[in-house]
Amino acid sequence: MLSRIAESLFWIGRYVERAEGTARMLDVNISSLVTDPWADEDLTCRGLLAVLGCPEPEETITRDELIQRLLIERNDPASVAFCFEAARENARRIREVISAEFWEALNTNRAKLPKQVRPGREHGVFVWVRHQAMLALAIADASMIHDEGWQYMALGRALERADMTSRLIASRGVPAKDARTPNWVEVLRSCGGYESFLRAQRGVISDRSVAEFLVRGRVFPRSVLTSLDQAMESLVALEPDRTRTLVPGGAIAVLGRTRGDLAYVPAVEIAEDLQGWMHRLQDAVVAATEAVRRRYFPDYIQPVWSGSSTWLD
Repeated sequence: MLSRIAESLFWIGRYVERAEGTARMLDVNISSLVTDPWADEDLTCRGLLAVLGCPEPEETITRDELIQRLLIERNDPASVAFCFEAARENARRIREVISAEFWEALNTNRAKLPKQVRPGREHGVFVWVRHQAMLALAIADASMIHDEGWQYMALGRALERADMTSRLIASRGVPAKDARTPNWVEVLRSCGGYESFLRAQRGVISDRSVAEFLVRGRVFPRSVLTSLDQAMESLVALEPDRTRTLVPGGAIAVLGRTRGDLAYVPAVEIAEDLQGWMHRLQDAVVAATEAVRRRYFPDYIQPVWSGSSTWLD
C-alpha cells in the first residue's frame, strides 16, 4: 500500500474519533454550567481547553465562545468542524480505497454540521456529532475489507481514543484553584461509560474504582488498556516481519512498555498520581505516533537529477 494512502486512513480514524471525544467533553462541561449555578464559567471553559491541550486566551472566555471555538470554528485544529473537514479531505484523496457508504457518511458529517448553535440547543448538536462519528466508523467497519488500509484506520482510532481517555482522567486531578474540577460522574459520562461503570463496579464511585475501570477495564471499549491493546494488534497485523515488532523505540515497544506499567502497577498508585500517569501515557502516544510516521509514512522527497547531464549540453 502506498504510504500516502496509509497515512490518510490513519488520520481519518484519528480525526473522526477526536470529533466524537471533543463533543462528549463539550456536552458534559456545558451541561455542568447549566445545572450548577455556582460553577465559574471562565474557569470551567479554561479547564476544558487545558484538558484538550489548547492555548488559553488572556481575556475571559464564555461558554458561547467555547462552543464557537471547539465545535464550529473550521480553522481551529481542536474543533469538531476542523476534524470533520480534515477527515473528509483525507478521504477525498483516497476515494478509490474506501467504500461509497463511508464516503457519503464523511460528506454528511462535514456538510450538515451546524454553522451556529442556538442557546439551549447545544445538547442536541453534541448528540448528533457523537452519533454521526460513531455511525461513520461503524459503516467503515461493516463496508470495507479488513486489510492493511482498515488496520491503519483502526490504529489511528485506537491511539486517539487512548489519548482522549487519558486527558479526561487527568482532568480529575486538576487543582480546583486553577479550574473547576469535574467529578467522577462527569468524567464517566464524557467517556460514555457511566452506566457500564455502575454495572461493573456495583455503583461504588471512588478514585480507585474509577481509575481501575477507565484505565484497566478490559470489558470497557474506551478504557486505556483496551485502546492500547487494539493499537498493538493493528501494529502487529501491519508488520509482516515479526522481528521488527521488537525494535527498540518502535511503536509497539513504546506502547508495550506503557501498557505493562499500567497493567501491573497497583490501582491505588495510579489513583494517587492520576495526572502523572496520564501525562506519561500521552507522551507515549505522541512517541508511538512519531514512530509510526517514521516507519510507514516517510516524508516525500522530490527526485532531482544528480551528476553530469552532458546529453543536454
